[in-house]
Amino acid sequence: MSIFDTEHLLLTTKSARILYHDYAAAMPIIDYHNHLDPQKIADGHRFLNLTELWLNGDHYKWRALRWLGVDEAFITGEASDKEKFLAWARAVPAMAGNPLYHWTHLELDRHFGIRERLSADNAEEIWARCNEQLADPALHASGLLGKFDVRAACTTDDPADPLTAHRRIQEDGKVSAKVAPTFRPDRILDIARADFQSYMKELGGAAEVDIAALPQLLEAVERRVAHFHDRGCRLSDHGFGELPFEPAGEADATAIFARALRGERVTETEAKQYQTFVLLRLSELYHARGWAMQLHIGAIRNNNARMSSRLGKDAGYDSILDFHLARSLNGLLNAMDEADRLPKTIVYTLYPAQYDMIATTIGNFQGGGVRGKLQLGSAWWFHDQKDGMRQQIRSLANIGLVSAFVGMLTDSRSFMSFPRHEYFRRVLCGLFGTWIEEGELPADYAYVGEIVRDICYRNAEAYFGL
Repeated sequence: MSIFDTEHLLLTTKSARILYHDYAAAMPIIDYHNHLDPQKIADGHRFLNLTELWLNGDHYKWRALRWLGVDEAFITGEASDKEKFLAWARAVPAMAGNPLYHWTHLELDRHFGIRERLSADNAEEIWARCNEQLADPALHASGLLGKFDVRAACTTDDPADPLTAHRRIQEDGKVSAKVAPTFRPDRILDIARADFQSYMKELGGAAEVDIAALPQLLEAVERRVAHFHDRGCRLSDHGFGELPFEPAGEADATAIFARALRGERVTETEAKQYQTFVLLRLSELYHARGWAMQLHIGAIRNNNARMSSRLGKDAGYDSILDFHLARSLNGLLNAMDEADRLPKTIVYTLYPAQYDMIATTIGNFQGGGVRGKLQLGSAWWFHDQKDGMRQQIRSLANIGLVSAFVGMLTDSRSFMSFPRHEYFRRVLCGLFGTWIEEGELPADYAYVGEIVRDICYRNAEAYFGL
């Protein structure tokens, strides 16, 4: 079986190769948004086999296998781990043109030194070779952060989480990277969710506050923000389909919250009023502590009701929501800015037609002594591939300043995903290299290379203060 040569992957010009190999490749990583399990990092978890490390929880791979008609038993079902890996290996040759083809071979090479193209023909051999190597501490959950020179990794954590794993990581001091939590208050905001009442009890228990009315909720939230900050948190994260913006006074928000606590139905407009009120209060807390606020906008989730009821959420049945965003985004940012309480903010969208609009919107609120205070977030989820990344970078460069961009993240549950930073850097250097070759930038590699290094690492280091 022939090898997959990754040396010049996505680097189609001499300038791209110089920028990548001389400037980008050796930069450390700040993975400021991921869904890694901090418990596994705290435990130094050793993965039993390649399927546990590589396939479990990876809905990108699951969707591709379903596209090929692979039975669910070999994806999330009762088949053995080895059978699931063999199914994946058989499928990979059919993925030409999909980023999974590149990611698969980058990950095998960078983790295990395996450069052969994966297929049914060599699947048994690769399964054995990789599983043998998993005894190496460098391939355990904590060791992988050091292997890829990850300087900081920010997990995604519910406000009621006691952050016990984060405390263990910090007190143990054996993990080379700084592992910090991220404050993700979606369940605080989702007032229409069926378990909202029970979650308020859970949150109140974590904050040691009896949440009987809106003032107690706000007190509990402030206490949890303070606790997260003490554990090194410097980012929040919010997930939305459509971004809510329906201004309401405290009296209205108090009445809406009281009805929800009694188990009464709230209307869609009332839910947006409550969400807007609480978001504005949260933004004040973030601003006061110098946090960055992330807004992930535009996912429509769990669309296959039959399979979602069988497998639960995050099983690969989500897609892109098309909707209008400009008025709500401008309105929300303006409401935060009016009292000079707008935190550093990163806006991501799953709907790339909105990139130019978002770039113009965040340009309305830059300043405050922070370089690139508001950011057009990196190409997210379905778009963290070659064309999606190029589109996001071009929009940012055309309308804003790409030199201030804080760069890539994994947004992944998989400890195998750190090579996606390499993939991004190759795309970035490919685009800058084209600009040099076409005369849009000078062939001054020291000048352009330093911008590349900023985007790969240094901008994020300065922006997040981790």
